[in-house]
Amino acid sequence: MPISAPDSLLKVAGLSAGYGKIGVLNGIDLSVGVGEIVALLGPNGAGKSTLLKAISGLLPRTGNVTFGGQDISRAGPGDTVRMGLVHVVEGHRVFTQQTCYDNLLLAGYGMPRAELATRVEEALSFFPEIAAKRSDRAITLSGGQQQMLAVAQGLVRRPRLLMLDEPSAGLSPVLVDRVLAAAGQLRQAGTAILLVEQLIEKALALADRVYALARGSIVLEARTSEANLPSRLEHAYFGEGAKAPLT
Repeated sequence: MPISAPDSLLKVAGLSAGYGKIGVLNGIDLSVGVGEIVALLGPNGAGKSTLLKAISGLLPRTGNVTFGGQDISRAGPGDTVRMGLVHVVEGHRVFTQQTCYDNLLLAGYGMPRAELATRVEEALSFFPEIAAKRSDRAITLSGGQQQMLAVAQGLVRRPRLLMLDEPSAGLSPVLVDRVLAAAGQLRQAGTAILLVEQLIEKALALADRVYALARGSIVLEARTSEANLPSRLEHAYFGEGAKAPLT
């Protein structure tokens, strides 16, 4: 049976999306609760990044998406950001020739100057290493620091839901722990997180619930406290009975 998120913030129902005539996602149902961390796991090519892009409006989609009780099925990325749904895409996407501080100012483009300055300082408070390098160009940062800066860019908007796509990609174990620890701090501050991650053990340790995506469909939904979850995930990815309903 599906596991409903308490006080759902994001609800996705029957979502399908792809690239041109190439279909990737088929009838996705998913929810994220207020202040909840939900992990979205699956093998390469399952459609995880496509799903985040479809939710945030970067890709056309069919089906229903509601956020904070409002229908955003036809909303574009600018609309979703203004509503408090922020998507940090994969790959340390920062403006390398700009300073860290200017990167954060750009993330808040269009906001009143006084409010923006406050938001930037709030975002920097989660990442002391970046705060110490605020005047340095982003190109001088390590990969992990660039990822921290990318997350900080998202925080400038004070998101109600932050979608993180592979935040650990290409990072050393120490930097992975720092980035994921920041995600935990955000949850404590009231921000919900939808996390796409390949490091299964770390994702399960951080998240409240998990969805597994394979072949463009949700094949498992569970609470991370449930027994024998890693083996169930492996079976969901590759087993013949992957799509059987959970009890």
